[in-house]
Formats: sequence, C-alpha cells, structure tokens
Amino acid sequence: MMSFILKIIAGAALMLLTGVLAILFEGVDRVLHAKMQRRWGPPLLQPFYDILKLLGKENIVPRRANKWLFNTAPWFSVAIMLLVFMYIPVGSLPAISGTGGGMILIIYLLGLSGVCMALGGFASGNPIANVGAQREMILMMSYELPLAVVISTMAWLAYRVGMPGQPFSLETFSSMSVWGVVGKPGVLGILLLFISLVLVVPGETGKGPMDIPEAKTEILEGLSIEYSGVNLALLHLSVSLRGLAMSAVIVALFLPWSLGGWLNLKGSLLFGMDFIWFWIKVFGVGILGVTLIRTAFGRFKIWQASHFYWVKVAGISIAGMILLSLDVLL
Repeated sequence: MMSFILKIIAGAALMLLTGVLAILFEGVDRVLHAKMQRRWGPPLLQPFYDILKLLGKENIVPRRANKWLFNTAPWFSVAIMLLVFMYIPVGSLPAISGTGGGMILIIYLLGLSGVCMALGGFASGNPIANVGAQREMILMMSYELPLAVVISTMAWLAYRVGMPGQPFSLETFSSMSVWGVVGKPGVLGILLLFISLVLVVPGETGKGPMDIPEAKTEILEGLSIEYSGVNLALLHLSVSLRGLAMSAVIVALFLPWSLGGWLNLKGSLLFGMDFIWFWIKVFGVGILGVTLIRTAFGRFKIWQASHFYWVKVAGISIAGMILLSLDVLL
C-alpha cells in the first residue's frame, strides 16, 4: 500500500514538473529561434505569461459545436500526454509505471493525444477547424510509419543481442547503451534510426515545416481557431508536452549515458545529477528537432509532409533497420 501511495506522489510530482518544463522549453525555443533570425525575441518566461493570461479568460463554445466533445478534448489530450511520462525512465530513476510493453504504449498514447486534438477541431463545427483536424490526422498517419519502424527495430536489437530487460521497455535502453553492442555498420544503422526519430519531432509538435494543421497565415490557427480561455491553454500545453515526450523517448533510447556514473557519484548524488542531466539532454534534442529545423525550413504543404515521412524519413529508418540487421545477423 505504501509503495502505491509513493508512486502516486511521485507521478503527481513528475506530471507537474513536466508541465513546467514543457512550457519553459517553449520559451527557450522562442528565444533561440529569434536569435537565429537576428531578432530580439520575447522574454524567456513569455509562454508562462501566455498560459496564465488564457487561464483567466472565458471559455467560449460555438453554437454549432458538440459542446461535450469540444470541451473535453483538450483535457483528455493533456491528461494522455502527462501519462506518457509515467513510462519513461528519467536518468538513473526507473519509470514510475514501467511495463514490458512501455514503448508500444507510448506510441499508442502519442497517437491518441493527436486524435483528441483532431476530435476537438471536428467538434467545433467550424469548416476551417475541420480542415486543420483533417491535416492533423493525415500528418499523424504519415509519421507513424517511421516511428513504428524505429521502435520495432530497437526492440528487435535488444532481443537479438540479449540486452537485460524487456525488449519493448525503455528501461532496457536507459540502463545500457545500444551504441556499444553493434559493429560499425550497426552504429551507422543506429545513427540513421536516431535521425529518423528526430525528424518525427516536428510532426509531433506541428512546428516549423510541419506547422500545417494550424498554418496561421493560411487557415488561421486551424483546429484551435474556435478555442479560447482554459481550453486553448490546455491545447498549447498538450502540443508542448508532445515535443517534450518525444525528446525524452529519444534520449532514453539513444542517449542514456550517465553523467553521475562518469563522475563516480553514489546514492542520491548519482540520482540527482542524472536527473538534471537527463532534462538537459531532452532540451538539447528538442532544440535540434524543433528549433533548428523550424528556423531552417519553411512550412510544407500537406502532401509534401506526407511524402516526406512516407518516403524519405521512412526510407532512412528502413535503411537503418537493414544495416542494423546485417550487422547483427552476419
């Protein structure tokens, strides 16, 4: 019973922390994006100000909307994204709700969060929101292929080389680096899988070249056009959490190195150092997968984004899978 209570407390604390970190990364992303474009940019804490302002405003529901679905979709989307972090090990700390099929569940939850956002757009009754929701669904179906290829390949590698733990558990990869269990072709294959997963991050967050469901200059915020107040704040938080969750998954899979272990720390110092180091790595991956890409590239059309994920990113992930398979089998 005490163990269950401690898990609830730890889960609540982690959810609160990830919410704050997701909003903080939005500020870091805006500041760095502005600096890369030689602009002054907003203050670091501007996303917090935006969220607080929205929390104080009224929720306006369109007359033609399905009120129940319109109001509950943002809440479900945020709740699902917060649940994702329960299955991700943080540094040297195991996942709070770690299971043998954690990676499969994470893929499902990421997709379910996107579906909730799309349902909110469909429920608004606005034709512009309808277009944005359709784009969200198409984009989600596009990047699911390379995401599934990467996850299944990494699980197969863990099973094939005998890594301790369950193949579909992120704790298996966070406790042992995959870079040291393969040869040179395998290292190249893992690098391609890493690149594929980083390229999925813009699709999950809908930023930069994948800013298609919102497309402010084209469909006026898309699926969120009718949202306001607390509901709009929750939608923004859900998008931020999706980017943070994807970056955390990438770190757990490909960048598990312990700074505390390298410094020969023990006990609580080890856990504390690795906890901080983990989030530093997550922010680094987020800057690579979101800030740099959205600064360097303009927005794609929806068919270009679909082609990009189905052909190019999926091709990179399949090439990585083939190289990794040849290295392990031969």
